Amino acid sequence: MRRILIALVALGLLGLSGCGYHALGAAAHLPPYVKTLAVPVFATNTDINGTETAMTSAVIREFTARTDFQIVPAKDTDADAVLDGTILQEQVTPLTYNSSTQQSSSYLITVVASVTLKERDGKVLYQNNKYVYREQYQASSDLPTFLQEDPAAVARLSRAFASALVADVLESF
Repeated sequence: MRRILIALVALGLLGLSGCGYHALGAAAHLPPYVKTLAVPVFATNTDINGTETAMTSAVIREFTARTDFQIVPAKDTDADAVLDGTILQEQVTPLTYNSSTQQSSSYLITVVASVTLKERDGKVLYQNNKYVYREQYQASSDLPTFLQEDPAAVARLSRAFASALVADVLESF
């Protein structure tokens, strides 16, 4: 009887210790009163257009999918917090060269972004001034079937960025 009691106590203590897993968003380190989050379109310090809207849309989709926050797409004075992002740099670099066509056949997009999450009163809840994301894509050299591949690469890059950003904000890593 005593061995059974010791085994049950040990099992109970083991269960209390936990394994580190938790429900998605359960370890959120944001104040509990943050229910509404404004995510205005990211600013850009580059000459390349379109990446700021792709990244903003991906961040809104990720917050919507992973949290119960009410997400508003513009700076709203009634929002409990505002997530501001700025694309600091965006660069497209040729990676490989096809000697038969004398053209680059693959490229690398590199985006550097800064993100700050602030409460309504201006208190910083989260900040990362140097997110760096890269995405590679192949270029088509066949003009009749040419398909612009860089928008798809920007979309993939934006999804990866949004996933990491939301995890960082929620889990404070």
